[in-house]
Amino acid sequence: MIIKVLGPGCTNCVNLERVTRQAVDALGVDATIEKVTDYPTIVGYGVMATPALVVDEKLVLSGRVPTAAQVRELLTPLAV
Repeated sequence: MIIKVLGPGCTNCVNLERVTRQAVDALGVDATIEKVTDYPTIVGYGVMATPALVVDEKLVLSGRVPTAAQVRELLTPLAV
């Protein structure tokens, strides 16, 4: 599983990466987490508000920072 945290590196982006890492650790899935700060790439995913989360090239969240539990819920169906 490849997870991308999209955003310019703001506090919300850092928080999204943190809760995503917590969720991945809690689920015990094998995942690579990448940070994407390049605006053209971010817009290429159709993101209008950051931070955003992309899992295996599919945009799953944009414009907010969820809790680690909410990220686990997003990742659980994709981890099988």
